[in-house]
Amino acid sequence: MAVAEIIAIGSELLTPERTDTNSLWLTGQLNAIGIEVRMKTIVGDDGERLQEAVSDALRRSDVVITTGGLGPTADDITREFTAKAVGRELVYHTEIEEHLRERFRGWGRQMPEINKRQAYVIDGADVLPNPNGSAVGMLAAIEGKMLIVLPGPPRENQPMFAEHVLPRLKNIAGEFHVRRRVLRVIGGESAVDEIAAPIYTRYENVETSILFNKSEVEIHVAAKAGSETEAQATADKLSDELTSALGDNVFSTNGETMEEVVGELLKQRNETLAIAESCTGGLIGSRITNVAGSSDYFLEGCVTYSNEAKIHTLNVAREIIDEHGAVSAECAEAMATGMRERVGSTHALSVTGIAGPGGGSDEKPVGTVFIGYAGPAGVRSTRINLPGDRYLIRWRASQAALDLLRRQLRRDTHQSR
Repeated sequence: MAVAEIIAIGSELLTPERTDTNSLWLTGQLNAIGIEVRMKTIVGDDGERLQEAVSDALRRSDVVITTGGLGPTADDITREFTAKAVGRELVYHTEIEEHLRERFRGWGRQMPEINKRQAYVIDGADVLPNPNGSAVGMLAAIEGKMLIVLPGPPRENQPMFAEHVLPRLKNIAGEFHVRRRVLRVIGGESAVDEIAAPIYTRYENVETSILFNKSEVEIHVAAKAGSETEAQATADKLSDELTSALGDNVFSTNGETMEEVVGELLKQRNETLAIAESCTGGLIGSRITNVAGSSDYFLEGCVTYSNEAKIHTLNVAREIIDEHGAVSAECAEAMATGMRERVGSTHALSVTGIAGPGGGSDEKPVGTVFIGYAGPAGVRSTRINLPGDRYLIRWRASQAALDLLRRQLRRDTHQSR
């Protein structure tokens, strides 16, 4: 199997403000044709380090892809130092210059002379045209390896890669095909792996990764085979076995988020939802409405942060708060009931808790959360105690609330059959 490396270039990618998204997209494209990405590197605008990174990558991997650093300014160093890394000169292409001048004239502007730098190409490299920008790409064969140099903006490099690079990579990808599945599971990483490991370790030519992500465990399955059909069948078979072993804790088998799963269940049942939030501050409503088409089932959300808001907006009895407190099972149930009555939804969820860092007590420490539910199955609540900082507690509370609804909807579906 051919292996690849990706080098993202630009000092801005080493700051907290920017993320290298190119390598994620490229990895997906490469994996789909059976080329495995073994390493990703980010290099700032440092010529010596870039030269070293490209040279090392070509020693290790069959395919090396760089993104970025092909602009016309002085800090765009990719051409010069990539050429040095492979021991070749840069060759000036007058036709590229003329094409650039023509494009600038089409924009009603005169091309700055600095853009002539973009007409230099590594000697012997194929030029990859760029109809969406000024920087051409390059593809060079280097001692049996393939070096691909792409511009940074995704709107430029993605069409360039798909049209001019991907077809050539398929010729060297070999006979392997890779098909992937992503299972999302409620539970702890070690507890999930204790059940999953005896299953996935029996499979050959399958790579399985267990990852914990804020409030859930992800099981990534990558099956390799000589045909797409065989690879898909293996990935599906392993996924089915894992789902059977892990039971209802598996809420997604193709990478869907919890809010997508809940939304699909509501649509299938032609039912509606309303949400009353306190400590989560609208996070659940935000997650629900991030899903396209959520207007089909989501009616309304209220952030009733203060006690008075709970009383006046949701009709929670003042006596409940005075006797049990706003963070209580009684208050959570009253919030869900009031929310459902307010809008006439099929189901209503509520969340009230202590997200911290202050406000906790011995009886109700930081991380104490009550989730309320009101619906055709009645009214109930559950108490959970969540670890983490304020952000994680709020996120995990939103996940737990949506999971409570998911399980209820699944029970309703099974009972109606």
